[in-house]
Amino acid sequence: QVQLVESGGGLVQPGGSLRLSCAASGNRFSIRTMGWYRQAPGKERELVATISSGGNTNYGDSVKGRVTISRDNAKNTLYLQMNSLKPEDTAVYYCNLRGLYNLYWGQGTQVTVSS
Repeated sequence: QVQLVESGGGLVQPGGSLRLSCAASGNRFSIRTMGWYRQAPGKERELVATISSGGNTNYGDSVKGRVTISRDNAKNTLYLQMNSLKPEDTAVYYCNLRGLYNLYWGQGTQVTVSS
């Protein structure tokens, strides 16, 4: 019922910026909590940020002050603006939507921070 497609990843130098997008299909996007998670090789998936239907946001400690999560309900799209990127931000970034019974995930987009 729900499909999520991430985009915007790529190679960026330390200190650079990147904007990730997550396009969602399905119904009632505007009332769902959504988020970004990331997973580096050999590490477990960790929270980056979440945003509720009411606009309340939550950020992981490792990225606070450097990222901003937002949503455009008219476009059914979730965004993650990342600034001051560090090599340790290198990971696959996944979009998430919390439904009534299930968590839905996109396929992920690779972010590599390297000089």
